[in-house]
Amino acid sequence: MITLQIILVALAAFVWLAILIVPWQPWRNNLTLPIHPSAEPPVSLHDVTVVIPARNEALLIAQTLNGLGSQGESLHVILVDDNSTDETVEQANQVPGLDLRIITGQPLPPGWNGKVWALEQGVRQVLTPITLMIDADIQLEPGILAALIAQKNRGFQLVSVMATLHMSSFWEKLLMPAFIYFFKMLYPFRLANSTNRRFASAAGGCILMETSLFSQIGGLETIKSAVIDDCALAARVKRGGFRTWTGQSRQVNSIRSYKGLKDIWDMVARTAYTQLGYSPFLLALCTFGLLLLFFIPLWGLFSSDLIIRLLALTAWMGMVASYLPTLIYYSLSPVWALLMPLAGGVYLGMTWSSALRYWRGERTRWKGRVYR
Repeated sequence: MITLQIILVALAAFVWLAILIVPWQPWRNNLTLPIHPSAEPPVSLHDVTVVIPARNEALLIAQTLNGLGSQGESLHVILVDDNSTDETVEQANQVPGLDLRIITGQPLPPGWNGKVWALEQGVRQVLTPITLMIDADIQLEPGILAALIAQKNRGFQLVSVMATLHMSSFWEKLLMPAFIYFFKMLYPFRLANSTNRRFASAAGGCILMETSLFSQIGGLETIKSAVIDDCALAARVKRGGFRTWTGQSRQVNSIRSYKGLKDIWDMVARTAYTQLGYSPFLLALCTFGLLLLFFIPLWGLFSSDLIIRLLALTAWMGMVASYLPTLIYYSLSPVWALLMPLAGGVYLGMTWSSALRYWRGERTRWKGRVYR
């Protein structure tokens, strides 16, 4: 007799197997940006300007700037101080050996996202043919900037790298690799790197692009209100007929740590409902999908019906198999794959939290700013 439980468990097994076999294989980690050590003298980076938006980043900005100092010679750096109330500027000025220019950010105009506005002010000052935009918490290991340029020279006008997130505490190990895993499911890198203009993605922590692109796509003003500004920028670039490439690297590191669940919760809730286009229908579909993929197999494993248990085991194995490459890539224990239902449940809660904030009139919040 076919029951609702059999249908749901079979559907979960089917979806997990489909994720494993789809041609673009979003769970794989084969799109990485390698660094090739070289004994040559330091490379000249006189044609590159780095733009960093910074708002209250006194604890991290020196590490970020020191990472840039290890990339090569003659690199230009523009730091946009986005109305910081801490010692961000003082800490930045203490970093030696950089061609550093600090711009005091102007008040946020109506309709602009804070980060995009800060980037806009920095990009306006760029005089070099190549611009690198990085977050204030991104530390680049030696050689990564040369690798980014080499990737651009392979025929891409925009190159971005998903940074390795901080993964030390329990909640970081549970949720941060899952964050990257889910991002790749939503924005498959292989599809985004194709010439198909319907698919675009970028990782906003580290984006290198040809400076001339800004004027050719209408400038950052065209994405001024975007919450997920990195993917919005990539979409604009692809619609302009240009090529983009997004990958991963263990040499691009986010040095921002998250003290507990609340910090991660707020970070994800900032954009979760935006990714669903503020659609109640997509929210319901997302809720059903997460329950189906992470909780229905668990429910089926405790069934007295052998067929249901086998289907549930198949779904569970598919879930673990798709997540293991992410854990291995970041040198984490495979045991974390067994906690995927917990991670999925937390992400479902963060998504609903994001939706509730939106329904209360808050589109997003970050760095002390609330956008209505």
